[in-house]
Amino acid sequence: MKRIALTGGIATGKSHVLAVFRALGVPTIDADVLAHEVVAPGTEGLAAVVSRFGPGVLDPSGELDRRKLASIVFADSAARRDLEAIVHPTVVAAIEQWFASLAASVPFAIADIPLLFETNRTGQYDVVIVTACKPETQVQRIMARDGSTEAAARQRIAAQIPVAEKARQAHHVINTDGAVLETNRQVRALYELLGRG
Repeated sequence: MKRIALTGGIATGKSHVLAVFRALGVPTIDADVLAHEVVAPGTEGLAAVVSRFGPGVLDPSGELDRRKLASIVFADSAARRDLEAIVHPTVVAAIEQWFASLAASVPFAIADIPLLFETNRTGQYDVVIVTACKPETQVQRIMARDGSTEAAARQRIAAQIPVAEKARQAHHVINTDGAVLETNRQVRALYELLGRG
């Protein structure tokens, strides 16, 4: 079975592309979903986050306030590394366990890993797919998605390796600047190509 990583920059369409692959019957797993589970209420992960960043990162119900935490970690690379050290080991272990649980007859499976390049884990995968779009498209999508200011959106983009650099190192690139139908066409074409190989 081919182990495939799907990555790209923030707001480049990873979740949509993953959903299209899933609809085509490909087994998929999303590192962002796993990361949310690691810091759910009552977990050791959340306790570690509060220990490092203080109770101010919790909302009134005791859940992690992701916007508050994001405002801290996207402004401070050391804080971001500390958060990653709490979350990533558990997420990596869960993804490895998931791949191991799949049937040998599965031709390929895809893990959506936003920080694949940032965590130097490309070598763990047979194929790397990058979703890419123009930085201006990223900015507009982030602002539309969560009400971020333009400055905050650009700060979040700047915290990651540039999409163009990721695209240069990828085996396959899916461009998401165009219409959804065009993105879907690229995904289906890649699905057929991966199935043949």
